[in-house]
Amino acid sequence: MCVTAVESRPAGIVGASQSPSRRPIGARIMAFVALTKPRIIELLLITTVPVMFLAQQGVPDLKLVLLTCIGGYLSAGGANALNMYIDRDIDALMDRTSQRPLVTGMVSPRECLAFGISLGVISTLMFGLTVNWLSAWLALGALLFYVVVYTMILKRRTSQNIVWGGIAGCLPVLIGWSAVTDSMSWAPIILFGVMFLWTPPHYWPLSMKVRDDYARVGVPMLPVVASNKVVARQIVIYSWAMVGISLLLPLLGYTGWFYTTVALLAGGFWLWEAHGLQNRAKAEVTGGKLKEMRLFHWSITYVSILFVSIAVDPFLR
Repeated sequence: MCVTAVESRPAGIVGASQSPSRRPIGARIMAFVALTKPRIIELLLITTVPVMFLAQQGVPDLKLVLLTCIGGYLSAGGANALNMYIDRDIDALMDRTSQRPLVTGMVSPRECLAFGISLGVISTLMFGLTVNWLSAWLALGALLFYVVVYTMILKRRTSQNIVWGGIAGCLPVLIGWSAVTDSMSWAPIILFGVMFLWTPPHYWPLSMKVRDDYARVGVPMLPVVASNKVVARQIVIYSWAMVGISLLLPLLGYTGWFYTTVALLAGGFWLWEAHGLQNRAKAEVTGGKLKEMRLFHWSITYVSILFVSIAVDPFLR
């Protein structure tokens, strides 16, 4: 594992030297919740549940949906906690991560490590015993890929880190399908491809915004090592491929007119925003006028709309 030899907590944080066990219990609970990165997990569940509707071609067993969501939260939460444990050195030096629980001292590294491992074990057993073992192994694979392949191997070594590391975030679509069918099909594989191609143009605009943060800690995100023109061009390439892959579902008969309409309209607006960012980058616009966060925010809306349409489509065919 490649690490940066820095102090895990920057000087000057109030109370950082205080023992975590002496902190208020309510604040401690919220700190452990923060370790799971709830906002990110919300997005993962948005891509899990609609696929269950598609697999069922209707309303899946609601108990199964609940168990899958709980298992998915625990698994992703464990991965996120272990990610914070490994990255606690650079998190202390980045503005966007300076208030994470390990940096502020609200949770100790040992507690974080035990918490992350415990969630991973519990989620795997829960999936296997209450859903099925295919979903359990997929969830465990996502956790290990995110922690080992992305965080420990790729993140600090290559500008393609988010491209291949994003595979972990694509696996929930396979988990959602397998939870219902205990098997695989081309539909979840296509959606896996959509999410794989979505991840870089979703994350690179944010990386452009916080480029200085990543540069300060030596993490070679693409915007750190390449110009805005190069990054924007890559965003456009991935965006076209993503929209194209998303249209394979109706072509292969998995979805009908409703999903097709939503995919075309939402994808078209995505491409409009992606090309707008590229045009501004070509014009060498910098600072706030680059408006890179417009695409980042739209990317979250896009994936939400697209997957909601996947859940609705079976009822309109």
